[in-house]
Amino acid sequence: YLIDTHVFIRFMEGNSSFSPIAKSIMLDKNNEIFISIASLWEISIKTSIGKLPMNRRYDEIADLLY
Repeated sequence: YLIDTHVFIRFMEGNSSFSPIAKSIMLDKNNEIFISIASLWEISIKTSIGKLPMNRRYDEIADLLY
């Protein structure tokens, strides 16, 4: 599954407003979840200029992707 930046951020921040189907897809360890490198670039830029407050540091988010 390829998820967009908004879904990735909501999931990483612990937002629980996902549909039951989306939540089960994201939490199923058998599913491969992909995020575009452009999403990481977008998150990096927006956090560095203060337009995207996050609960985690950027390097922590990047480490979770491997």
